[in-house]
Amino acid sequence: MLISGDALPTLVGKGLCLRWPTLADADDLFALFGDPEVMLYWSRSPMTDRSEAVDLVRSIHDLFRQQSLFQWAIEETCSGRVVGTTTLASVDAANRRAEIGFALARDRWGQGLADEAVRLALGFAFSDLDLMRIEADVDPRNARSLARLERLGFEREGLLRERWRVGGGAQDSVMLGLLRREWSP
Repeated sequence: MLISGDALPTLVGKGLCLRWPTLADADDLFALFGDPEVMLYWSRSPMTDRSEAVDLVRSIHDLFRQQSLFQWAIEETCSGRVVGTTTLASVDAANRRAEIGFALARDRWGQGLADEAVRLALGFAFSDLDLMRIEADVDPRNARSLARLERLGFEREGLLRERWRVGGGAQDSVMLGLLRREWSP
């Protein structure tokens, strides 16, 4: 078991904390994952009903118990509002790897919050979980996310053509990787 207990630990940064999401966060999560611009480059369509956010929180809790997904709510310190999520998905303890993902509310773009959240999650992955490799799967049109990950040391490793079916169309994926020995906190 990578993490014992009933919830993820809270990771504290300068302007935010990564914390365990609860059902009380459903409205903020629905606003986030229901925004078509936030979801533009995701492998699923935007949420259309608040019940999907409730289901998401329940799924996060279930997958945590299976130790296959660790997803934090990004809570902005100044407002107490959940403005995004940061995720370690497809956690593979045997091979000491996981995939990273993140989403941030559109009104918080360009403020450095996503960089801070991803840095906290990477530090936790490499130190606390003792993972050796973190991967990212990014739509090639998502220049901001690609630039963010490359600034953090991720290397482009390949292109997977027509990997996802979203909204009736096929989407490619740029695959990136970061090894623990390359990580510079």
